[in-house]
Amino acid sequence: AWVRGPSPFRCLPPQLPRWKRSRRELLQCLEGFLRALVAGGPLPAPAAAAQPAWERFLASCRGQGLLSAAEGEAGAGRCWTEAATSRPLYLILDDNFYYQSMRYEVYQLARKYSLSFCQLFLECPLECCLQRNRLRSHPLPDQTICLMAKKIEMPDTKKNAWERNSLILKSSDCTSEDNEQIISLLATALENPVKQNEENTEQKEADRAICAASTAHQADQTCRRIISQTMKDAKDKNVLPSEMKSLAEELNKLKAQFLEDLRQGNNLKNQICTQNEYSDPATSVISSFQQEATKVVNKYILK
Repeated sequence: AWVRGPSPFRCLPPQLPRWKRSRRELLQCLEGFLRALVAGGPLPAPAAAAQPAWERFLASCRGQGLLSAAEGEAGAGRCWTEAATSRPLYLILDDNFYYQSMRYEVYQLARKYSLSFCQLFLECPLECCLQRNRLRSHPLPDQTICLMAKKIEMPDTKKNAWERNSLILKSSDCTSEDNEQIISLLATALENPVKQNEENTEQKEADRAICAASTAHQADQTCRRIISQTMKDAKDKNVLPSEMKSLAEELNKLKAQFLEDLRQGNNLKNQICTQNEYSDPATSVISSFQQEATKVVNKYILK
């Protein structure tokens, strides 16, 4: 059976940097491969723009013995070999993946197709990286290596639950024990494929906390401006100086109550902060506070 759904091959904006286009094309090729392999169907035909990358990808698969060398060049009728379907298959993406977001894209593919996912991070001192780079046939500028060292984000299993299957090794002094750890990592990942409905609870809680703090700060600043304007209006309407202090105390007490309700979520049952989409509960709180503040000041003005 063929997996129904949109083709993974989409046209990429031409203004993307070359390295970013290459990374996107690779992910598209990988998804096309996974979709066909998991479903046991033919490989998809790529868009014209992605054709060169797709052909390189197919050549690599043939070199690994995953595809028959005699298959046609059209999208249909691709022939899987026994090596691709009869035993565990490890797909290794050998790249720096210096931002966690880059690695998360691969994790999302694993989750989408209920596959295993793990990370092997090789930690290397900057000076060692520079020395190794200078020995390459086409070395990069030193400043590129230095910049990468500043940007790279190591796996953080405490912050990101999706990175729990990660192994960090010192690449400057590899030992035989490292091989055993790598094999153990692969075995653990293989035995625990990512579930499609798996949720990163810790990440969601962290995002909710950030969202709540940001919302409360936004509401507090706006309520302060409302109080300031309300006090000015009250003064312009000749509220007695002796009553201005009481008015200010009442408004500030009202503000504190509204902000506490906002932090506790008592009046925000229909306002939800999620990992990918933030609602705006501050708007409803500010509107309600504005109305209540008007009622309070009217008591003083209409005496």
